[in-house]
Amino acid sequence: MAPYESDRTAGAEGLPDEADDVRAGRRKAARYVVPVAVVGVAAATIGLVPALADSGDPSLPKITAEQLIEKIAKSDVQQLSGTVKVSTDLGLPSLGGLESGMLSGVTKGSGGSSADPQSKLMELASGTHTVRVAADGPDKAKVSVLENAAEYSIIHNGNDVWAYDSKSNEVYHSTAPAAEKGQEKAPKDVPTTPKQLADEALKSVDDTTSVTVDGTAQVAGRDAYKLLIKPKQSGSTVGAITVAVDAKTGVPLKFTLVPTSGGAAVVDAGFTQVAFAKPAASTFDFTPPKGAKVTEGKDSKDSKDSKDLKDSKDSKAPESAPSRGDLGKGLDGLKTVGKGWSTIAEFDTGGQGMPSGSSSQGGNVSGFLNSLGDHVKGKFGSGTVFSTRLVNALITDDGKVYAGAVTKDALVKAANAAH
Repeated sequence: MAPYESDRTAGAEGLPDEADDVRAGRRKAARYVVPVAVVGVAAATIGLVPALADSGDPSLPKITAEQLIEKIAKSDVQQLSGTVKVSTDLGLPSLGGLESGMLSGVTKGSGGSSADPQSKLMELASGTHTVRVAADGPDKAKVSVLENAAEYSIIHNGNDVWAYDSKSNEVYHSTAPAAEKGQEKAPKDVPTTPKQLADEALKSVDDTTSVTVDGTAQVAGRDAYKLLIKPKQSGSTVGAITVAVDAKTGVPLKFTLVPTSGGAAVVDAGFTQVAFAKPAASTFDFTPPKGAKVTEGKDSKDSKDSKDLKDSKDSKAPESAPSRGDLGKGLDGLKTVGKGWSTIAEFDTGGQGMPSGSSSQGGNVSGFLNSLGDHVKGKFGSGTVFSTRLVNALITDDGKVYAGAVTKDALVKAANAAH
């Protein structure tokens, strides 16, 4: 008999009373967030993937899905260090130098520094990467992305967050929010560990989701249960998510997302080594190397914008400071269609859809973008669907956008229903 129960479904009638607290805890964290319309940002939001092979079949006590989710929620590991292998396969075409140029442009545009975490971590949204992580409580953390003959690190120590790109010898510095607010201070825009990815996945668990325990495994030499999360609805591009949960600590050790289209995992991140011991204090020490260019972040106490903000009682943020709200500028009409895993974001850009091939400014851009998308027609007129193996977006010729982790047919159906 396998050491698990697989007949439980989250949100189904007849759940044991003890599951109520678990569901309430999930809802406190956040409700399901609709995939955003920009494919690159959506990919980063969902996370980072080749698959790490499971080994062994440890004999562990039986556990229900509700109990395993509760175990994750109650996990209070404050100290750990290890190596995570992260890979993503969104099925995007290889853009070569163009892709590098766009990433460079994003980097310089966001903070003027190649070490700015807000853009640098976007690189984790494609390919395979080795990441070293360490943590010692809520005020000390380090994430290092190992590259060929180079390393990119983010170090959070007390009130300071440092980011260092050894390739360019650039440093980015900012100050962290106050500890009493109970917020993690290292940048969180792109999940970099199995736990962060699992937290995002668990936000979507509701009555549209099937959750079961799918056996056991060994990850990084530790016994683990496998939590299987699957959409009940049709139309989603998410086939299944598997989270390997450390049997002793409740810490997610591995996260795998496979698409409904089959093939390799879209997202697969897992520890290859992990230890739950206090890292050396020197792990979180950082001094800018000699000759390094240091850029102060907008929220840093040393930056001019920060000082101006402090002196102004009427201003909530300096106009030049980027924020999450900027992504929503012009999207006041954003609404959602459907629910759960089949939710689609719908909004009007106020533009004219894709750049016209006859435009003096958009001719080459139009040809390039059109080569990446599929042309579709319906009651809405015509448009172009840009697809990855996980997130798809339909942009109609009149500037309407429909996007989500759903199939092309689901987007076309939603656009037709809106007209």
